[in-house]
Formats: sequence, C-alpha cells, structure tokens
Amino acid sequence: MAFRTHTLALDGTPLMSPDLATNAAIWYSSDGYEPASKGINGRRVAGESFLRGFFAHAKVGEFVSIAHAQADHDAFAALARETGVTVPLRAARLDAPRSMAPVEVLHYPAPITATETWRRAQHGAAAWALCGITHTTATRNVMQTFFDLRSAAQMPWDAVICTSTAVQASVRHLMELAEVHLSQRFAGSILPARPLLPVIPLGVDSAAFQPDPSLRQGLRDRIGAAPEDLVAVSIARLTPDEKFDPLPLFLALEEAALQWRSDGGGRMHLVLCGQFNEAGWAETFAKAAAQLMPSCGYHVLDGSDATDRASTLSGGDVFVFPVDNLQETFGLAPVEAMAAGLPVIVSDWDGMKDTVTPDTGFRIPTELPRAGLSAYVSLRYLGGTDGYLQYLGQISAMTPLNVGAMAGALLTLARDPDLRARMGAAGQKRARRFYDWSAVIPQMQALWGEQAAMLAHARAKSGPSIAPQPPG
Repeated sequence: MAFRTHTLALDGTPLMSPDLATNAAIWYSSDGYEPASKGINGRRVAGESFLRGFFAHAKVGEFVSIAHAQADHDAFAALARETGVTVPLRAARLDAPRSMAPVEVLHYPAPITATETWRRAQHGAAAWALCGITHTTATRNVMQTFFDLRSAAQMPWDAVICTSTAVQASVRHLMELAEVHLSQRFAGSILPARPLLPVIPLGVDSAAFQPDPSLRQGLRDRIGAAPEDLVAVSIARLTPDEKFDPLPLFLALEEAALQWRSDGGGRMHLVLCGQFNEAGWAETFAKAAAQLMPSCGYHVLDGSDATDRASTLSGGDVFVFPVDNLQETFGLAPVEAMAAGLPVIVSDWDGMKDTVTPDTGFRIPTELPRAGLSAYVSLRYLGGTDGYLQYLGQISAMTPLNVGAMAGALLTLARDPDLRARMGAAGQKRARRFYDWSAVIPQMQALWGEQAAMLAHARAKSGPSIAPQPPG
C-alpha cells in the first residue's frame, strides 16, 4: 500500500493515500457531539455515536478535525483515542480551511449552511465539497437554512444526508418552495442544481445493546413485575412538547391490560426512562397515569443514567414509542430497542416508516392535522406569535394516534410470547444488517467518494470561482 506524508500531520506520520477520496474532515463543535456536557438530546447522542462508529469502521488513513478552538480538537482526539484509533489524527483550522487538504470533503453535523458555502467561495467553488446531515428540521432556523442554501454559494457536489425518506421528502419540499420564490423574484434566472440528498440512516453500535439477564431481573425486581407480567418500556425525552403526548399510550395500555387480565394474564407495567425538561411534567405524567391506566404499574427511570437505560432495554418485553411530534425525524430509540431484541410498537411517523417493518413490530396509524388548520398554527410560529415549543405542542395536540390499534398491538404481544421472541430476533437482525455503524459508515464514505469525483470533474472543466476574491 502506498503512503503519502502530509506536512500538516500532527506527528509527521506517513498517511495512507488510497482512501483519501472517501474521507471527510469532521467539523467539530461540542454542541454537536457531547451529550454528557451539553445535555442529552437525539442530535447530540447521534453525533457522539456517529463519531464512535466513524472511528471504529471508517477505512481511512487519518482522521481530520476542523474547528475554531483547540479545545474542540482536543475533545475530538480524546474520543478517537478512547475508541482505539491508532492511525494519525490531524487538526485543521476553520480560519484556514484549506488546511484540511488533501481531504476534500467537510462533514458538518447539521444541514450545511450558507455560511459554510461562503467560507469556501473565496477559495473557489470546487475547493472542497460540503456534506451535512438532517436532525430536527421543524425549527424556523433549519427551515430558513434550506431557503438560504438555495440562494447561497451551494454547489451540485455538496450533499445533505437525509436520515429517512420522510425527511428527504420534506427537504425537497422546502427547496421547492425556495425555488418557486426565487424564480418569481428573479424571473428568467436559472437556478443551480440542488445538493445531493441521499437517504442514509443514523446508526447504532448494535453490540452495545445486547440484553443483560442480570439487569433484566434487577429491573423487574425493582418495579415489582412478576414473571407473568408484561413490561412495556420507552426511552425518550419526557415532554409532550418535544416528543410525545403520553395520554394515548396510557389509554391503550389500560384497554389492553383490562382485556388481558380478563383472559387470565398478568399485570402490565410501563417504564419510562428519560428526563423531564420541566419539573411540573413529572407530576402531570404521574397524575395522568393514575387516572387513565390505574390497572397498570407506572415507573420512571433516569434517562441520564447509563445503567438505567441499559436496565430498561434489558428488562422490557415490548418497546413503545408513540411519537406525534414534528421534532422527530428519524427515531433512534426504536432502532436501539431492536438491537436489544425487543419487539417495537411505534407511531407510523417519519423515520419509523423505514426502520420498523411488520416482522419487527407494529406501526400505529397516525394522522397529521388537515392542511388549513396546520397552516394557521405554522404561520403563528413563523411570525413570532408562538414559540417553538408552542408550535410543536399545538401540532402534536392535533395529531391523533389510533388508540384501539395500539391497544390491539399490546394485547397481541402480551398474549403471544413466541411472537415477541420472533419479532425481537428479527429486529436484532435488521438492526445489525442495516443500522449498525459497520453498515452505515461505508454508505457515508461512498457518498464522500462520489462528491470527490464530482469535484475532480468540475476542476477538469476549470470552472471559475462563484465569488469575487477579496481585495488584496
């Protein structure tokens, strides 16, 4: 294998060259990758998991961070070494972005922004390619980002990874709206090609979610669940504004529990592992559970505690995730549950339309509010009358889940332990095959390789810079 020594390597170590085209410099900021220090949310958990998966499975000769501050480079390097990286690490500066060379793709931990395209423009439109990834796309800022991108120095060799087909459709729609406005505003103008919008899912380290029999028994002892009882579990932010309204779940559990008990079955329990963003929600959830599912056990575990999270997945019989919120775009928790061997019951929503198949669980029919009503709520948010949480909460309140179908799915799984086992095994197989980082990282590297090839083609045509050089 040929090697190349790059003058910017931190330690002068020879760097392997054959895989340069499928590498990317990682735009590092603690907000995108450090849930422990910045707060647990899906975006940061996914970001940290991506980095660990990238370090473990990428076939590259070096790992490159690009950042504003040395502290960010240090955090990147620390995680790399913790993960067992032995190839060279290199730090590139965002105020000198060409220092990422010979790596030619910059991976951004969110949808790429107009700012990043203008950072590149002074160096030439084909100086490097940008690659971003979707997380939450419902915020005003993210929607504005896609509009701004279509009017900025974005190029066809840039990419925004869409983590689900539903998100891909929504991103395309946002870009269509921007393009309609721009074509009307600047009649006769020719808009540049959109960025690449491939669907590549978020990943998991499936081996990290293998169930632990001792943790399973420990959880069941802790909540007082008998061997014949059914324990439904969920790991999520415990807030109706940003994840799901628990009332349909409570109603479905009570309906299923009463029927199962009349059949001679055991008791049903619900374990919610997460954190309440506001103290008042804990009391609200508890009161609602007592009133709406008095036949069921109700238990809350600390979502910030790794042992509690592992115990939840090890001790459960069924994983429930009835999301009704625009904040959710992929749904990482059900994939983790599948990796843990649990059958899943989810809303028919966003990324879960892709991840949950009939052999792994149940997707519960879910309806968005009619267009006229949701448009009014959206315009209140756009105009600043309502805040983001109000907007999410209002749309969620108008998004019905089929409670009867959810109760039926719970009852079916309660009655049939063999079906639970088959679905759990199918889920584990699916998680390993499609969502383990060993399967996802090669897809990302293939995308980066495609972007690098498009760059090479553009350079061969010697296209001019799309922004004037600053006066010097």
